[in-house]
Amino acid sequence: MTIRVIIVDDQAMVRAGFAALLAAQPDIDVVGEAPDGRAGVSVARSTHPDVVLMDVRMPEMDGLAAAREILSPPPGVVHRPKVLMLTTFDVDDYVYEALRAGASGFLLKDAPPTDLIAAVRVVAAGEALLAPSVTRRLIADFAASRPAPRKDPSLRLNGLTPRETEVLELIARGLSNQEIAEHLVLAEQTVKTHIGRVLSKLGLRDRAQAVIFAYESGLVTPGDA
Repeated sequence: MTIRVIIVDDQAMVRAGFAALLAAQPDIDVVGEAPDGRAGVSVARSTHPDVVLMDVRMPEMDGLAAAREILSPPPGVVHRPKVLMLTTFDVDDYVYEALRAGASGFLLKDAPPTDLIAAVRVVAAGEALLAPSVTRRLIADFAASRPAPRKDPSLRLNGLTPRETEVLELIARGLSNQEIAEHLVLAEQTVKTHIGRVLSKLGLRDRAQAVIFAYESGLVTPGDA
């Protein structure tokens, strides 16, 4: 199946470069571009992409506000693509908020071309881009910049089995499915089953939201990742 992508970035050369790179892949089709967040929302609504590459800092409407509009559409709009934020180290706080809003992950804008292609495929497949070591460091920085979380029974952690709680903690530490399987001495398919149950029980969309949940519930604390 072809992955439909739009690129939202205020730099024309960045959009052109990303578009050329992605369009050269046999399984990726670039169906639209936009120079700012407001236009990005409009293009997303009209082209129905699978993945939106969204820059954080843009005029008119920044990437965070645009991601919120795309991921929380008004009544009658049923299409919700995956959003992959493009960022640099100096906008970590924006990215944390984007993950809370439902973005599926983020990628450094100076990442190698192969990382961008892989990121689009990972996000399109329904996974969150939270495995790379650089992401683990960023997630830890997000949590460290905020007050220590407090455990709250309303966050429904008690609904998880001990194994599911353990899996959630390892997700928040940035481990991939394979790494979790090796750590717990389980089959990778069993890990996927546990993750599916965790997301379902907690009402979470994907792994990105699971990481945020784990920090905000107090299951994982700054420095654990």
